[in-house]
Amino acid sequence: MKIILHGRVVAMDQAFTVFSQGAIYVDGNTIVAVADAVAPPPAGFAGAPIVDTGGTIFPGLVELHNHLSYDALQMWHVPRKFTDRGQWQSNSDYVSNVSGPMGVIAKSKDPHLLASLVRYVETKCLLGGVTTAQGISLKGDNLDTYYKSAMRVVDDPGDPKFPKTSTRIPDVDASDWAAFKKSVDKASCLLLHLSEGLDPKAREAFLALQDPHSKEWAIGPSLAGIHCAALQSPDFAVMASKGASAVWSPLSNLLLYGGTTDVKAARQAGVPVALGSDWSPSGSKNLLNELKVAMIANSVNGIGLADRDLVAMATAVPASIVKWGAWIGSLSAGKRADLLVVDAPASSDPYGSLLHARETDVRLVMIDGRAVVGLKALMTALGQTGEEVPLGSQTRVIDYGPGDPRIPSVTFAEAQAALADALHRIPTLLEDEKAGHGLSGRRLASAAAAPQLRLALDEQHGAGFALRPRLPFGDKLTGPDAEAAPAAPAPLKALKLDPVAVADDPGYGALLQGQINIPAAIKSALKSIY
Repeated sequence: MKIILHGRVVAMDQAFTVFSQGAIYVDGNTIVAVADAVAPPPAGFAGAPIVDTGGTIFPGLVELHNHLSYDALQMWHVPRKFTDRGQWQSNSDYVSNVSGPMGVIAKSKDPHLLASLVRYVETKCLLGGVTTAQGISLKGDNLDTYYKSAMRVVDDPGDPKFPKTSTRIPDVDASDWAAFKKSVDKASCLLLHLSEGLDPKAREAFLALQDPHSKEWAIGPSLAGIHCAALQSPDFAVMASKGASAVWSPLSNLLLYGGTTDVKAARQAGVPVALGSDWSPSGSKNLLNELKVAMIANSVNGIGLADRDLVAMATAVPASIVKWGAWIGSLSAGKRADLLVVDAPASSDPYGSLLHARETDVRLVMIDGRAVVGLKALMTALGQTGEEVPLGSQTRVIDYGPGDPRIPSVTFAEAQAALADALHRIPTLLEDEKAGHGLSGRRLASAAAAPQLRLALDEQHGAGFALRPRLPFGDKLTGPDAEAAPAAPAPLKALKLDPVAVADDPGYGALLQGQINIPAAIKSALKSIY
């Protein structure tokens, strides 16, 4: 089907082209042309339906750092300031409120719970305009895979044109320099957590990437370091010289450590920096909201980013990092039709209109030429139907497509109710299952009917794969796996489901203001948004 989308177009191409009244010509899943709306259409589009989006059109947002499985949890009230990741990972309050409950969910044999979780957390992304993200890890007796639905998945794109991104490595590679170097050299893109924290110990994880004998660095163009919060100017210079990149998660850093990555030094060195929301326990609900925190951190900390630089961090830059820049990340001929439309006056600043947009301003999300989320009128005009999902005082129609055939199909409403029930019954959930009591009053079948796939938590250790290098520095391994065992958590308690959007979370602003580690100047600026 050929369609023509009208609206202000912010292309995010190398020339930063903006059409105040633009047209995007889409044939199937591909953009054929982007031009001024009054220009003659390209061949074959005479008589094609024109859909006036009524907004500003951007490339779809690309999320390179989100532990999606955890996004059903509410933001953690961080009890103290930490200086590196190993400290909070072993904190008993964290275990009680984050890793403990998720461990219960991962052990569940109720297929309806897995289906509900993946449906809900994907919806959080889609409502924020995210079209590409990291995958949700699944495991079976003889299979490790990723959940697939409407969004593109960088770990397993399912399209031979898109190279796979590696987001974890075998434990042996993580702790052996030569093996890790081979992983870096052979990967198209290797997204790994690096130097999570602000203290010298966190920096040692980066310094350990240099072989003490040959002085060679296990860094290359494939390596994208997530966080890099402890890195200094000389470190970023090394990364730049090797062609490496970074992913910045400002809210998570501020909540846990009271500070964040020196993005100014990274950019001055020439390191490409993308943006990631991390996860809901210590980050934003979605990438659209993380853009606002980045905008505030940029202003308060004097980083020197222009608004278009911030937008690029969620579009063109991450697409380039995962080597998908030829197909997504900008709007131009030959690219896939992955796009986002926000409600913004034509007189507003084109880039600022995205930075200030809320979920309720998202009018349309298109992935691979298919309208996935949108206002009912726009979805109807594009020939799409779907489930009406509440969004604040509004609704959006979502067409998830066929979904993942290996997982039971559930509506968003069913997923929301089931997850709320599961989190409320976290202390007894597994015992309830043994007694045959499933979610939302369902009666569970026998153990033989347990799901073939289960949730694989990528932030739990002992699974045989690491998300970060743990190379030796001096006489000890770096990284949180070298830490002492976690403190004994308090008994698990009933939890509430994290609202799907800020528009449905009236206490979100107060929750941010109640966090003890966010600097006062950033808290003050957050009040103007939340």
